[in-house]
Amino acid sequence: MYQSDVEAVNAFVVKYKELNAEIGKVIIGQDEVVKDVLISIFSRGHCLLIGVPGLAKTLLVNTIADVLGLSYNRIQFTPDLMPSDIIGSEILGEDRNFKFIKGPLFANIILADEINRTPPKTQAALLEAMQERSITTGGKRYELGNPFFVLATQNPIEQEGTYPLPEAQLDRFMFNVWLDYPKFEDELKVVKNTTTDHKVQLKKVLSTEEIIYFQELVRKIPVSDNVMEYAVKLSSKTRPGTTHGAEMANKYLSWGAGPRASQFLVIGAKCNALIKGKYSPDIEDVKAVASAILRHRIVRNYKAEAEGVTVDTIIEELVKG
Repeated sequence: MYQSDVEAVNAFVVKYKELNAEIGKVIIGQDEVVKDVLISIFSRGHCLLIGVPGLAKTLLVNTIADVLGLSYNRIQFTPDLMPSDIIGSEILGEDRNFKFIKGPLFANIILADEINRTPPKTQAALLEAMQERSITTGGKRYELGNPFFVLATQNPIEQEGTYPLPEAQLDRFMFNVWLDYPKFEDELKVVKNTTTDHKVQLKKVLSTEEIIYFQELVRKIPVSDNVMEYAVKLSSKTRPGTTHGAEMANKYLSWGAGPRASQFLVIGAKCNALIKGKYSPDIEDVKAVASAILRHRIVRNYKAEAEGVTVDTIIEELVKG
């Protein structure tokens, strides 16, 4: 596709800017969120978005799917949703043979809306598909789309009648992105754009082949030993009661990040470096993705909650130290 990796990196920077410009026509002011979601797509990760209703989570995924020219399905998770409702089920055909009808998981981009509203067995079915990128039903294995990306949303307010995701399952998400209220100027712009008959025409920026090519390019980027060591040390610092555990972790954490965090820190840093047109990530790139990667992998203890020490404050301190 490209003559050399250097040419591919330069092409990626141009395409990323185009992507951002197209998405920016619809999504206003959520630059960091868009960047995190795109990094997780190009890093072959999945993303968990947490934010109050009405912050354009669904619109964001819809827009990204349009611009990338990928198939898209939205699954609204409810307490009565069964695994077969998302995976698909076997029915008896007219020819008296069973045939498999594919469920909504068979698309490139999946929006799992309010994932904490559905019972654990359905959550487990989705999380298994995320990990394996395939599903097994009726003794047969079916491959899911390539690329395959899940963006799950959670509402942080209403916790009644929810089934919180266990730590082991949260660990499968590369990023945990917090969506905040828009700035006043941005909200004004959103209201101006959405209360008229103005329709935005989005153009497709990347083909499926290009997305897969760039995903492989991210993996190819070389990483120096000191950056690799910094990423692993950062994960180790979050583990209380261990050799490398930081003072902050021993004081305020009951659980730290596992090895998957170190892997994601390196891959996220590679993609962050690519976006900036660098051919190899440095420590700043690891720091740039640290919050979103570590946020859902560390568990505060009672002391931290009592003193009002937030997860982000702890991560900031660990990144500095």
